[in-house]
Amino acid sequence: MITLPAKLQAVLARIADAARLYGRDQADVRLLAVSKTWPAAALREVAAAGQRAFGESYVQEAVGKISELRTLGLEWHFIGALQANKTRLVAESFDWVHSVDQLRIAQRLSEQRPSLLPPLSVCLQVNVSGEASKSGVSPAAAPALAAAVAVLPGLCLRGLMAIPAATDEFGEQRRAFRCLRELSERLRADGLLLDTLSMGMSHDLEAAIAEGATLVRVGTAIFGERR
Repeated sequence: MITLPAKLQAVLARIADAARLYGRDQADVRLLAVSKTWPAAALREVAAAGQRAFGESYVQEAVGKISELRTLGLEWHFIGALQANKTRLVAESFDWVHSVDQLRIAQRLSEQRPSLLPPLSVCLQVNVSGEASKSGVSPAAAPALAAAVAVLPGLCLRGLMAIPAATDEFGEQRRAFRCLRELSERLRADGLLLDTLSMGMSHDLEAAIAEGATLVRVGTAIFGERR
């Protein structure tokens, strides 16, 4: 049976190989271990192997793990759909939110972020594939939302996130990620100080890295199929 540390090292090797292949600096691509549904013991094992950043989608479950693992000094990213009645817990407990796609959610996070904590790093989720079933602001509406979020106190707009339509075709994967990268470039040209492209998962991280991902979100390839 392959251990969690061994799976983690295999993913890091994939990231290094893709960075080398596409002329990227491996240090510019961070790994976010997506640990939703997995117990704190599994996260502790992966953390002991060197992983520091973990992604969660279910607020109540995540808050319990954050509390249990507090002494490890981990970095916590909220990556799921965020309901208005859960923003306070997220604002108080997490370091990052990747799934902001409405101004009212960003405003609530801003108002509820404790003043003693550093600004909450946020990414706008963009629906690059136009799927009705997916959350995310449209690429056309993203610039206005980004400008509004960027000036909110207690938040730091870091970049963009996307979950494109699933496909095994490498060229299609790259096209979707290219859309997010080009949008990020337009926003930076407008004066926004963005440094993060959160894109790519277990099945398509190579295509994401080829198109400029700075953070890949990997769960299955580390922890296995979701419980």
